[in-house]
Amino acid sequence: MKFNRTYAIYIVVLIGFLVAPLFLQEFRLGLLAKFLCYAIVAIGISLIWGYTGILSLGHGVFFGLGAYCMGMYLKLEGSTTGLPDFMEWSGVTTLPAFWKPFTNPVFAIGAGIIVPMLLATVLGYFTFKNRIRGVYFSLISQAVVVVVVTLFIGKQDLTGGTNGLTSFYTFLGMSLADSFVQQILYFVTVGVLAIVFALSIWLTKSRAGKVLMAIRDGENRVRFLGFNPTSYKVFVYSLSAAFAGVAGMLFVLQVGIISPAMMGITPSIEMVLWVAIGGRHSLLGAVFGAIFTNGAKSLFSETYPDIWLILLGLLFIVVVLFLPNGMAGLVQSIQNKFKKLKSRKEKSHEPDTMVR
Repeated sequence: MKFNRTYAIYIVVLIGFLVAPLFLQEFRLGLLAKFLCYAIVAIGISLIWGYTGILSLGHGVFFGLGAYCMGMYLKLEGSTTGLPDFMEWSGVTTLPAFWKPFTNPVFAIGAGIIVPMLLATVLGYFTFKNRIRGVYFSLISQAVVVVVVTLFIGKQDLTGGTNGLTSFYTFLGMSLADSFVQQILYFVTVGVLAIVFALSIWLTKSRAGKVLMAIRDGENRVRFLGFNPTSYKVFVYSLSAAFAGVAGMLFVLQVGIISPAMMGITPSIEMVLWVAIGGRHSLLGAVFGAIFTNGAKSLFSETYPDIWLILLGLLFIVVVLFLPNGMAGLVQSIQNKFKKLKSRKEKSHEPDTMVR
């Protein structure tokens, strides 16, 4: 019964996302599409943090790399001279060699997944193999963010510098300004989110998922039992990076810009906050945490433009102090209370069968 009820909730949520275009204005639908991209990132962070115990403060890099891969294709497709506009402004006359493959959309999409995965695999292998974990791994992930962002800003003639990549007009020949195309992209985002969510649910229920949770609770015991924690940690870290890369590509198509500021330390920490607010031990909680947090951010900034940052900060403080397990933990605690009350009522109505 519990199995059916849980999956029924997933289906209801999916249907809610699918019918959202019927009720939301174009602007609000665009915001929701952006939030769903963030939700894909949140699922990956929930896998590595909530289920495996790896706190990464550098997922903005993986998100940004995927976004830049898609942005490079969009810039080349929209160029009439074969060169992105910022290269012409910088005096570049020939398209750099590493840009040329991005004229192919299939290559760009593949690179948006593979490049973040490769970086995560290399970083994860050398850190996890040397048993670097906890706060030390978190600091290393932040250091990677600083290095990558500095590199992207410094190479202005190749990456667009602080301005990043923007002014995208078409994707596969379709106008990105067209409302119908935006709706199609929204449904694609919902579909990708559903696939990522289903894959993550399957992983957490599998034997590998049990090992990941065992690593979180006692890595040394897992090693003593004959498992290699490094392989599992590298795998889940690379998978979460791939999710972030996919989210970055969808984000660029929805929002139309990517810059180094969007892949810095602050966005990376915000991604962790989404998961903390939703509940890091719940994949569905991570999804709603990303949507709720960014929705509140948008609402506060529109309604209270002078104090919205203070209100958002108060929201974070309240959740951390009073909801240590996030919104999902709150829902779970309420369910447990109802179950206890129901159990007590059933016991109180049981007939007295004792032999007198």
